[in-house]
Amino acid sequence: MKPFAMLAPLLFLTLFTTGQQLPLLKISDNQRYLETADGQPFFWLGDTAWELLHRLNKAEIDRYLQDRADKGFTLIQTVILAELDGLNSPNAQGATPLIDNNPEKLNEAYFEHVDYLMEKASELGLYVGLLPTWGDKFNRRWGAGPEIFTPENAATYGELLAKRYHNHSNLVWILGGDRAMENETHYEIIRAMAQGIRAHDQRHLLTFHPVGGKKATDFFSEDAWLQLDMFQSGHSRLAKDYQYVLDARNLRRTRPVINGEPRYENIRDRFWEDRAYGWLDDADVRVAGYWTMLSGAAGYTYGCNDIWQMYSSKHEPVINARTGWQEALDLPGSKQMGYLKNILSALPWQELQLDQRLLLGDNPEDTSHRLLARTERGDLLLAYTPTGMPLHLDLPKLDAETVSAYWFNPRNGRVKAIGDLKTSSAHRFTPWASGWGSDFLLLLVDKAAGYDFSAFMD
Repeated sequence: MKPFAMLAPLLFLTLFTTGQQLPLLKISDNQRYLETADGQPFFWLGDTAWELLHRLNKAEIDRYLQDRADKGFTLIQTVILAELDGLNSPNAQGATPLIDNNPEKLNEAYFEHVDYLMEKASELGLYVGLLPTWGDKFNRRWGAGPEIFTPENAATYGELLAKRYHNHSNLVWILGGDRAMENETHYEIIRAMAQGIRAHDQRHLLTFHPVGGKKATDFFSEDAWLQLDMFQSGHSRLAKDYQYVLDARNLRRTRPVINGEPRYENIRDRFWEDRAYGWLDDADVRVAGYWTMLSGAAGYTYGCNDIWQMYSSKHEPVINARTGWQEALDLPGSKQMGYLKNILSALPWQELQLDQRLLLGDNPEDTSHRLLARTERGDLLLAYTPTGMPLHLDLPKLDAETVSAYWFNPRNGRVKAIGDLKTSSAHRFTPWASGWGSDFLLLLVDKAAGYDFSAFMD
């Protein structure tokens, strides 16, 4: 790894935390990843803050955004018309978003709060994945609703938002909001909103946040406006995040793939079932994150049950929220996602391709499923073991004669050298711990390639 590769993310952060406008995002030439307008790779490390605009005042927004910027996040996902009675329950400034719940009449007092978020996020080097509405406002399968959208007013609403925010460079539009398209009217509403946005904004990327267990392309695969394929792998330890990415890669049209809502930290596992499976934790966050990125995704969005709803004692807890959002900022999973971004950003992660051929022996299709990814030129191999199962690798399949081996610890972001190995025979790599929570990332690099992990070592 060249020294400038380690410095580039820091220089990027320094440049754009001084109040300068962030560069627009675009899709890479190979249609697989995101870049800034000047061609720099963009690592989508999102955080789920659905109720931010609805429940936080400006000082609280400042605290939240600063924390996420400090931890290495690059994008915040939030909603204008929020899920938890976002139409009729005023926000922290005492304003509701629409006049008479009419999408064609924006309440200026509420949208000044949205303006503040966009500007403050930009100051801190953060992009905003902005949902115009949560899905219960057009498909009240569950939630407060009410359903207020028609294809006609959805188009107007999209136009109003686009006119207001098209000059903000730190923006990604996300339609949908945790809903399936269950009838033709639902499709018409989403397409009309996209058309309204595109009538005044051709600059910003546009995607769709689907219901759990689905991808955006399960509903809109042929729609030209859908630029990113976002999926929701959902809140289950049984979720196979990598499979969504692989399925998206098999589609006729290639798009960057984003895991927009994986299993949350500090939420009941499979909370919708009438059975106790325990609670999801930071190990769930790490497994979902590494599975997502090593399988070829362009980004991953962390989530925490207490933070998405901005839970505090003055609110009723949703899905058994049990920790205040300000305390939950320091749960370990969010910081560990910064470690994930750090190690991948120090490598040519956009060039990695899933390649399971080097793994010898059985690979269980459960929480211990191991993933291998390497560059096409063969100078770098990453192998992830979620529960510390050994990695028996067929090293003769590598092009290099000698590799340098390292363990990366996803819990503390540090690298431990294993040593140099000849690739003339297979080798078994065994982490120093095993069981749930004992995940490890193996790094194998061509000794002649010049990679340097000294910055990650004690």
